[in-house]
Amino acid sequence: MTQPPIHDAVREHYAERIKNNASCCGDGCCGDKTENALYPVDLLAILPEGESAVSYGCGDPITLAALQPGQTVLDLGSGAGLDCFFAAKQVGEMGKVIGVDMTPEMLERARSSAKRLNIGNVEFRQGFLENLPVDSDSVDVVISNCVINLSPDKPKVFNEAFRVLKPRGKFAVSDIVTEGELPSVVRDSLAAWAGCVAGAVNTKDYIAMMQAVGFTEISVTPVYFDKTTVDASLKEMNLDLSAYPPESVYKAVYSAKITARKP
Repeated sequence: MTQPPIHDAVREHYAERIKNNASCCGDGCCGDKTENALYPVDLLAILPEGESAVSYGCGDPITLAALQPGQTVLDLGSGAGLDCFFAAKQVGEMGKVIGVDMTPEMLERARSSAKRLNIGNVEFRQGFLENLPVDSDSVDVVISNCVINLSPDKPKVFNEAFRVLKPRGKFAVSDIVTEGELPSVVRDSLAAWAGCVAGAVNTKDYIAMMQAVGFTEISVTPVYFDKTTVDASLKEMNLDLSAYPPESVYKAVYSAKITARKP
């Protein structure tokens, strides 16, 4: 599978971030460490005292998924493994969690952390979301955290997620979406794409792509970023949008809680 420049840019971006223990966007839209309160306190309490938890996400797909003991869970773009570790604890020893990521450095960190934390019901596989190394009709829940927006072929990602889900399986993700058209300087920037912004699509288009592959019961709940967070993201990506109306910048991009079912 020949990878487009966007995949290369994203992979290099995240490889550098994990080497520096940084989040995907510094202090910006796609999270920071657990101090940014993406997750509830009771979920964070699962981690051993003193354990560093680096998040590369924009939300909390674990709570959104309402996982049950014994389920098989797939994390699309599992990164350093944080959501997988939370999921593994919730599904228990009879359950299983699979994390798929394209970045070797992320996989190395995730596997090392799983071993250190003695979490045996989690497995990390190298692969692309557009061509998942996962059997069809094999997982109960698909989760993802600020990753699908990074793909240059989102319809294929949704098709793959649909393929691997069992009938009545649940899709529960946090992702970055837009309202209206992004400024061209953002849309055309590879740095912004790697930073979770330029690859985001309009909410209506996101839903339409999901419906096209067969998802039903689709729900989207917006969570807007505050001005400080947006400004930090723009600074991190070296983007100057001062020429654009503030309302078109601060409300144009937001994190969404998205759920759906495979019939």
